[in-house]
Amino acid sequence: MQILIAEDDPIARHLLDVTLRNWGYDVVVTEDGSQAWDVIQAPDRPALAILDWMMPGIDGINICRKIRERSELLGLYVLLLTTRGSKIDIIQGLDAGANDYLTKPFDPDELMARIKVGERALGLQSELADRVSELEAALAHVRQLQGIIPICSYCKNIRDDLDSWHQLEKYIVDNSEAQFSHGICPDCYENVVKPELERTLPSARRGLSDKDNELEL
Repeated sequence: MQILIAEDDPIARHLLDVTLRNWGYDVVVTEDGSQAWDVIQAPDRPALAILDWMMPGIDGINICRKIRERSELLGLYVLLLTTRGSKIDIIQGLDAGANDYLTKPFDPDELMARIKVGERALGLQSELADRVSELEAALAHVRQLQGIIPICSYCKNIRDDLDSWHQLEKYIVDNSEAQFSHGICPDCYENVVKPELERTLPSARRGLSDKDNELEL
């Protein structure tokens, strides 16, 4: 993972740079807020930024505010580095848009712990973005029937936008992902199929009997 360091103090900047590189991170180093802001706006920006609160050009607080004003930068994880450790200062930093903070002089173990928190947050964020993309792709393939659909009160045919009439089944198949599996409901069996069977079966039996009589003759 690539990490941006924005720190005007040369000793603190060097210490951060060496520490992060020893941990295997790819580091981009800037000396003031203006340089940091240029890096942040680049298409290949780092995923995580460590920003000093007080530095020339643009201070860390204002960079946080500028980041949160840009939708394309909302995914950037910001760790604010500060000598200010009071509750009010911490709230101000987080309120400006920082995801986390670290007081100077920093403890390496605490720095590692907070970077790991950032990595987990970025991983969850990436996973969520992937799931959203998958959902959007799935929804793009789903065709839904919406709005008012004109249907005949007698034959149940449906009128399309071109004033043509279609059977209900065909209309649904043509305008959705639904498919039909045909069967006979109990009411239709009792009211339609059964009477038809009772009407046709005796005739069929009589026809067979007549043929048998003809064969015997």
